[in-house]
Amino acid sequence: MTNIEILDMQPGDLPEVLGIEQASCPMPWSETLFYNEIRNPKSMPRVAKIEGRAAGYLCSSLIVDEGHILNLAVHPDFRGLGVASALIQDMIDHLRQEGCRFIFLEVRNSNAAAKKIYEKFNFKFIGIRKNYYATPAEDAVIMSLKLENSSINPER
Repeated sequence: MTNIEILDMQPGDLPEVLGIEQASCPMPWSETLFYNEIRNPKSMPRVAKIEGRAAGYLCSSLIVDEGHILNLAVHPDFRGLGVASALIQDMIDHLRQEGCRFIFLEVRNSNAAAKKIYEKFNFKFIGIRKNYYATPAEDAVIMSLKLENSSINPER
């Protein structure tokens, strides 16, 4: 198995993170957005590294007892190695320690791979946000996780 190290995102990680973002997202976040997440005390931006190279990242936030996944992407060279799962588990563990009870996210309706990963962690479909994404125009699937039931389901 690949050795994945999960660390707090630092400003020095931004060039690699921006490269992953631009390779992964039709409407990529700017450097300023990532920098704001690093500086926001309610945010938890994390980066996954393999042999010192950024393989993926996850930005989440916690307000009172609700977490929200804001952005998750894995570099194309590292897909299929468990990077997204490692980042999600790390986020769940951290948010649980902080007293979080629920985690919410939006994902493109067409992103079957992402929905499958979230379902592996017992995230459930709760609704649709019509025309949430602009480029290309697409609905978002809203998913949530109640943390008392958040361990990975190895049968999926």
